Amino acid sequence: MQKYPNPMNPSVVGVDVLDRHVDPSGKLHSHRLLSTEWGIPSIVKSLIGTCRTKTYVQEHSVVDPVKKTMELKSSNISFTNLVSVDERLVYKPHPHEPDKTILTQEAIISVKGVSLSSYLEGLMANTISSNANKGREALEWVINRLNAEIEEFTASARGTMRNSMAAAAFVEK
Repeated sequence: MQKYPNPMNPSVVGVDVLDRHVDPSGKLHSHRLLSTEWGIPSIVKSLIGTCRTKTYVQEHSVVDPVKKTMELKSSNISFTNLVSVDERLVYKPHPHEPDKTILTQEAIISVKGVSLSSYLEGLMANTISSNANKGREALEWVINRLNAEIEEFTASARGTMRNSMAAAAFVEK
């Protein structure tokens, strides 16, 4: 499944799959590198002493088709001397309403060595919180796109089968 790029989160400008495999129990494991481009406010740039806005994040995900769960763990690998963000998202079926999904999100944010670090931690926590809804919308967008592709593929396959059957019937006459 490809969550990026998507219209809800344009800050992700690149995704590289570093490793992807299915373990013996059928779980899909992925390790990806995300390139992000953030519009960092000028006050934050001056506090951290940089004008660079491209950052990199590593993401590990596990999809369990038996339990119908997906767990994503991500952490920044840029600016780690100034800030560390470790985030964990878990998607799982609602125990009483199987057509609904429960999303649990947690993040640990640490800003180091700059003045106003608690202010920056709060700002980042608010950003992560507001992006949670965008992440849900992005996943729904991906699912809708996959469903459309499946319908298109199915229609195309039906058309090919009809043409093949018609050609076979013509040859038999």
